[in-house]
Amino acid sequence: MKLSILDRYIIKKFLSTYFFMLGIIMLLSMVFDISARLSEFIDNNAPLSEIIFEYYLNFLIYYGNTFSSLIIFIAVIWFTAKMAQESEIIPMIFSGRPFIRIMRPYMIAASFLTILSIILNLYILPISNKKRLGFEEKYYRERISIDNYHAELKNNTYVYYSNYNSEDNLFYDFNLEQWNSANKPTLYIRAKNIQRIDSINKWRLIDCYIRKIETTNENLKFHNQIDTNLSFNVSDIAQRDNRSEMMTQNELIEYIKKEESKGSPNIPLYKITLYERTSLPFATYILTIIGVAVSSRKKRGGIGLNIAIGLGFVFVYIFAMKVMNVAALKVGFPPIFAVWIPNIIFAIIASLLYKLAPK
Repeated sequence: MKLSILDRYIIKKFLSTYFFMLGIIMLLSMVFDISARLSEFIDNNAPLSEIIFEYYLNFLIYYGNTFSSLIIFIAVIWFTAKMAQESEIIPMIFSGRPFIRIMRPYMIAASFLTILSIILNLYILPISNKKRLGFEEKYYRERISIDNYHAELKNNTYVYYSNYNSEDNLFYDFNLEQWNSANKPTLYIRAKNIQRIDSINKWRLIDCYIRKIETTNENLKFHNQIDTNLSFNVSDIAQRDNRSEMMTQNELIEYIKKEESKGSPNIPLYKITLYERTSLPFATYILTIIGVAVSSRKKRGGIGLNIAIGLGFVFVYIFAMKVMNVAALKVGFPPIFAVWIPNIIFAIIASLLYKLAPK
């Protein structure tokens, strides 16, 4: 496909405006984050090299990619509205070119940014997030707090506890049940709290009852304190919600299958992360079409009116995503629909605006 002078002009405008806005927004985000975290960096003696290369470099990659489609939307509105105010759009339309021909360079640039975002999501961000989240864990991450956890682990083991926080590393009101292949109970454990003791590689149970059920008899004992082996680690029953951000696509799919077998309550969150890796880049096309449609006309209010209209769409889009995510996490709405419905709704809006734009 041969690019005309017009194509190259619009593509250059598109990409240069996008990367300029991305740089400004990410720079401001980094400044605000530094102001909020500086005291923690100092208190925890975080090395400057790690702050720059382990944290902020990956901070920029993560948040730049996360908000890429919305920054693209604002960039498209900005430079297209400026072209319209300077009467550059009108000659294109009245030259006899169909509106779809004017849209071609926009979609070429949008395709480049979409592919770049997908590559980042699938291959680069999991590695980048490991470094960023590892830094956070080491220097300023807040404690983990989990309530009313229940799960099925391997070897027909069922676990429940009422509360856990990483500050004291204690699991409260802990219950464990173990069943054999014949679906008969073999072990019950109930403890006031338990704690992993890494120095001896065992679990310490406080005020616990242990009931062992064998073929011919049962054995029930109470212990004020006992150190014993259990068939799981802390990471199997207590982990941060954003752990999925550090996984490649295949790793995340396998992890979701594993968590589904355990009955983990965080499955919707992990699936949202999985589906957003493609849905957010795809939104680039939709928002580009809407951006061109609402800003290609010369308005009395100037560029400011176009920006205001664009920001209105951005707020509605973000609100729709948040509502759908809450529906998936709290109400049981299917995560794949929760992720894609905002795109579907805005795709319909984009098609309507696209038909009206040449008129």
